[in-house]
Amino acid sequence: MGDAEEFDALYAACAGRIVGHVYMLTGNRGEAEDAVAEAFMRAWQRWRTVREADSPEAWVRRVASRIAVSSWRKTFNRVRAHRRAAVEQIVPGLNEDHVALLQALRRLSANQRRALVLYHLNDLSVAEVAAEMRAPVGTVKTYLARGRRAMAELLTETHPEETHHG
Repeated sequence: MGDAEEFDALYAACAGRIVGHVYMLTGNRGEAEDAVAEAFMRAWQRWRTVREADSPEAWVRRVASRIAVSSWRKTFNRVRAHRRAAVEQIVPGLNEDHVALLQALRRLSANQRRALVLYHLNDLSVAEVAAEMRAPVGTVKTYLARGRRAMAELLTETHPEETHHG
């Protein structure tokens, strides 16, 4: 199989999963798609190196995540200001549970968010998450435990309209 065919096979096999991963990190599908496109472009430019990686998919996912997080950091203040000024917005295709999950994920540390998304949404093992994050297994377990605990608190916060007195 030639380079182009191998690359196309990688793209077909995992582009959707990587977009989903980056979307869960950023909460913005357009930014996720852009970051993944950029990551695949970089993978093609370095294909001889990427194809020899232990996991070319992990290489692309890592690069796409870095691109998205970098972009997200640059626009964070603008987005935060927009959110404060925005009236309730309906996002097509998202229900209240998706919105709550994304909002809760955004409130975690970047490492906790990344570990939770890799482990729970990409079905990687703790060892695979550790390898991708280039962190010790114990550290990843800590990120997961603290992230889960924070998510549980964030997702079970009582809303004023749900409080019943009497």
